[in-house]
Amino acid sequence: MSVDIKDYDYELPEGRVAFYPAEPRDTSRLLYMPRFEGSFQHLSFIDFPSFLKAGDVLVLNDSKVFPARLWGHKKGSGGKAEIFLLQEFPDGTWEALVKPGRRLAPGSEIEFFDGKLLATLGERTDSGGRLVKFNTNGDLHSLIWQYGEVPLPPYIDRKAEESDKNRYQTVYAENVGAVAAPTAGFHFTDNILEKIKSIGVQVVKLTLHPGLGTFRPITHSKIESHKMHKERFYIPEETAEAINLAKREGRRVIAVGTTSVRAMESAVNIDGEVISGGWKETELFITPPYDYKVIDGLLTNFHLPKSTLLLLVSAFAGRERIFAAYKEAIEKGYRFYSYGDAMLIL
Repeated sequence: MSVDIKDYDYELPEGRVAFYPAEPRDTSRLLYMPRFEGSFQHLSFIDFPSFLKAGDVLVLNDSKVFPARLWGHKKGSGGKAEIFLLQEFPDGTWEALVKPGRRLAPGSEIEFFDGKLLATLGERTDSGGRLVKFNTNGDLHSLIWQYGEVPLPPYIDRKAEESDKNRYQTVYAENVGAVAAPTAGFHFTDNILEKIKSIGVQVVKLTLHPGLGTFRPITHSKIESHKMHKERFYIPEETAEAINLAKREGRRVIAVGTTSVRAMESAVNIDGEVISGGWKETELFITPPYDYKVIDGLLTNFHLPKSTLLLLVSAFAGRERIFAAYKEAIEKGYRFYSYGDAMLIL
């Protein structure tokens, strides 16, 4: 069945994109939507644990964002240049987006941080980036963390601030490698996590590093023509065992964020009964209709129109129900996107 992306468009009134996060984290608003039927509830995220029960498995993505945007000058001419780091290869070279790319030929050198770091640009990659080789007398990663800029999404129309290095990050972020945060986890505090565990909920983690493809719009009218970005993910064996046991025993598995969903659904074995652990890659594109095999509930933020993430949540709860929830969220003044409010589908 062909799906037209125009059916997943909506208008967001001006001023509804959250440019800054809620403070404290757990004061975000929470829209609760029963998955199949029933009225919506409008709450605070501090109420989230009340929807959980002993035996539930709550799955978090512990990916950690690094300050991937570097501002420098072309050696010689002094022209401004930007490098947006995407991933590091085993040989120490990086893949990055480079601006102004057309004026920076292979072999061009860019200086950063008052000469503390020098980058030499290489050829283009298959995905449209550039190869970059760094030369420094200091520790490269320390310099990136000290001087780099947090890669805020393009719809947050402001310059990144020092506070974003902490707030554009979950409190449980651990494994470095993301250039986009798993934002559904922004609302958690250490106290809320402890409360959840005290209920008897099993909290487990996996790692999927969201990339720039998270923000890439669907440009084809028929969504089956859209190619998903490839992402690596890791599911520890103990996480896989906890999820598989819960499924066998009929207990709920609740995902925090769409990245956790994609990782788990991508790790399902052919028989559809269990997931396997370890490192894997996924290009899974979840669109309606889709038969979810792992998750029973989803905590997520509000997503952009005509986005792969809006399709994913619509496949979970149905387009009409999701759009009714979004309409009500807009009417009641919820804050949208990465730094915005939360939605629980359970």
